[in-house]
Amino acid sequence: MISRRQVLAAGATAAATWALAGSRAGGQTASGVLQAGAAAIDITPAEFPVIVNGGFTERTADKVHDPLFARALVLQRGDLRLAIVLVDNCLMPRDLLDAAKQLIAAQSNIPVQRVLISATHCHSGPSVMGALGSRPDQAYVKVLPGKIAEAVAKAISQLEPAQAGWGRTSFEFTACRRWIRRADRIGTDPFGEKTVRAMMHPGRNNPDYICPSGAVDYGLPMLSVQATDGRPIALVVNYSMHYFGAPAISPDYFGLFAATFPRLAGAQDAKPPMVAMLTHGTSGDQWYGDYSKPPRKWTIQEYTEQFSQRVLEAYRKIEHRRDVDLAMAETELTLHRRQPSADRLAWARELAGQIGKRLPRNQPEVYALEQLHLAANPTACLRLQAIRVGEFAVAAIPCEVYGLTGLKLKALSPASPTMVIELANGAEGYIPPPEQHVLGGYNTWPARSAGLEVQAEPKIVQAVLGLLEKVTLKPRRELPTPDDAYARAVLADKPEAYWPLDDMSAIEARDVSGHKRPARYEGGLAMYLEGPSAGGQPGRATHFAGGLVRGEARGLGRDWAVEAWVWNGLPADAHDHPTWLMQVGTLRVGLDGKAGGAGKLLVSAEGTTLRGKTSLTGQEWHHVMITVRGTALAVYLDGREQADLTGPLPKAAQAEQATVVLGGCADDKDGLEGRLAHVALYAHAMAGAEAARHFRAK
Repeated sequence: MISRRQVLAAGATAAATWALAGSRAGGQTASGVLQAGAAAIDITPAEFPVIVNGGFTERTADKVHDPLFARALVLQRGDLRLAIVLVDNCLMPRDLLDAAKQLIAAQSNIPVQRVLISATHCHSGPSVMGALGSRPDQAYVKVLPGKIAEAVAKAISQLEPAQAGWGRTSFEFTACRRWIRRADRIGTDPFGEKTVRAMMHPGRNNPDYICPSGAVDYGLPMLSVQATDGRPIALVVNYSMHYFGAPAISPDYFGLFAATFPRLAGAQDAKPPMVAMLTHGTSGDQWYGDYSKPPRKWTIQEYTEQFSQRVLEAYRKIEHRRDVDLAMAETELTLHRRQPSADRLAWARELAGQIGKRLPRNQPEVYALEQLHLAANPTACLRLQAIRVGEFAVAAIPCEVYGLTGLKLKALSPASPTMVIELANGAEGYIPPPEQHVLGGYNTWPARSAGLEVQAEPKIVQAVLGLLEKVTLKPRRELPTPDDAYARAVLADKPEAYWPLDDMSAIEARDVSGHKRPARYEGGLAMYLEGPSAGGQPGRATHFAGGLVRGEARGLGRDWAVEAWVWNGLPADAHDHPTWLMQVGTLRVGLDGKAGGAGKLLVSAEGTTLRGKTSLTGQEWHHVMITVRGTALAVYLDGREQADLTGPLPKAAQAEQATVVLGGCADDKDGLEGRLAHVALYAHAMAGAEAARHFRAK
C-alpha cells in the first residue's frame, strides 16, 4: 500500500517515466473556468477494396455499410488542456497513434502526454495494424493520423465554458465468453499441443465445457459535459462488451450508440452537435452472448436501443458542476514478450519457408509467422494513462483486458467512479491474469494478439493504480472484508482461519479470521467467479481447474472442524475414482467416483474410508461441515442437523502443524473440478446445530 506521502511525491524510476499535469498540480490552483469542446470527423475510407482485420485471416471490404468517425472531447482548465479521442477501428499500433499525437501537438498545442486515443475495437473497420493473418491497409494508414488530429482541432475550435458531471449504472447484457473445458477433454492449440483448458465461444450445452472462466463486469460509468446553459456537449460512456458484430465497413454498436443517444436525449438538434462516445471497457473475455442461457435473438438495433435507454436513465440523474478540477498522468512500462523455444522457432521458420510471400491460410501458419515477430521484437513499451475530472477518473491501457482486471481496478481505485478504457494508446494484445495462462486458449497463444509476459497483468494493474493515486492525491482502496450474515455467523464461532476465497488475484488467499494465516494459490484457477449468495446478493468464489490453495493448520488438536461451500462442476459419473475437495492433516474430504457412490461425500483418514448417504447435485452450491472429536467423525450437509456421514477413525486425526490443501490433496492428484468458498477451520468440534445455523445465515 502506497502512503499519502509517497502519493504526493512525483518520483521517477528506471522502469517508468512519469508525466503529471493538473489544474491543481503541486497544490497550486490554476485560474480559469472549465472549458470543453467536442467534435466528430468522418474517417470512412475512400479507397476500395480496403483490408479489414478482426479475424484470424485477412479479408477485404469493397463498400461502406455505415460511416466511421473519430470523436474527440477536449477539456481545459487554466493551463491544462487534454484530449480524449475515440476512433472507430479494431486495433491501432502505438507508432501510428504517436504520429497522430505529434500532429495534434503541432496543430493544437496539446502536449503528446495529454492526449488519450483509443479504438472502439469494432471488427468491421479498415486495418491499420498487422495482427495474426492480416496486414495493415497502407493507403488508410496514411490518412488516419491526420483525421484524428483534425477531430481534436475541431473540438478545440468549439471550446466554451462548461460544466461536468458523472454517474454510473449497470447493464446486465454482457457475459464471459471464455469457458473452462473439462480436464478429460483438453483441446489442441495451433502448435499441436494439448494445452487448451479454456476457450472462447464454447457454444450452448457443449458437454466439453463446465462454466465461464471469468467474472463479468456489468458496470456502466459515464462522464457528461455540458455548456453552462445546460446544452449537451459530450457524453463519454464505458462498457465491457467486446462487440456485437456488423458487416464491414461499420462502427458496430459503438457507432450506433453514438447516433442513437443524442436522439433519445432530445439533443439531435444541438448546435454544435452533441458527441456521444462509447469507449471500449475491459472486455477481452466479455461478449453479449451468455452461453449459460438460451439464446436471445435480437438485432444490433434492439441491443443498442436497450443499452442507450439504460444510459439515458442514469444520464438524467447526473448533477453537473462548474468548479471541476482536471489532472492527468502518464507512465511508460517496458514488458517482455514471451519468446518461442528453440524447437518452436525452428518449426516456425520451416513453416514460414513453405508459406513464402503468400498470406497464411490457417491457424498454424498464422502462429508460425507470429513466432518470428515475437523473436524479432522481444520487448514492448506500453503507454499507460490516468485522467481525473472532478471526482471521476479514467484509466487507459493499450491491451485487451479481462473483465476481472477491470473489476480489480475499479475496486482498488481511489476514485469512484473509475472508467477503464482498453486498447488506448496502442494495441498490445490480451493480458490474462497470470492464473489464466495455465488454462491456455486463444487469449494466451503467444502472438501480437497475446504476446506479453505472463506477469504483464499484475504489473500493469500496479502501474495504473499508481497513476490513479497521482491524479487523485489519494491512496488506493483495499478490498472490503466480508460482512454479511454468513460471515458474521462464522466469525462468531471463532475460527482459527477463515478463507472466503473471494480474492481477485491468485497470489494469496486472505484470512479474515484475525489470525493472519494466509494461504497460497497455485496452478490453474479462475478467480472471483459467482459463489453462494449472501443476503440475496451473489457471492464470490475460486474455481479450481488443476490448481490448489495451500495453507497451514496450527494447533487444531484432537477436536476440530472445517466447513466450506462446495460447487462440483462435473457430473457425478464423470470419474471412475474419487476427486478430492480438501485435505487437513491426514484427513481427506472428497466426492466419490462412479465406481463407488457417485457424487457422495467421502472421507479418508489413517487408512479408513467413510462414505456419505447423499449425492451432491452437480453445479449447485452445497454447504459441508466436517467435525472431529478424537476418533469420532461426523459430516453435516446443507444445514441438516442429522449427520450425512458418521464413523470412527482408527486414531485421532490431529492437525497440529499440518498442511491444509484446498481444491485437492497434498499429492496434487485428482483434485476438484469446481469451486470452493468460505472455508473455515476451528480448533474445536462443531455440531449439527452450528452447521444448520451457518447454513441458514446464507
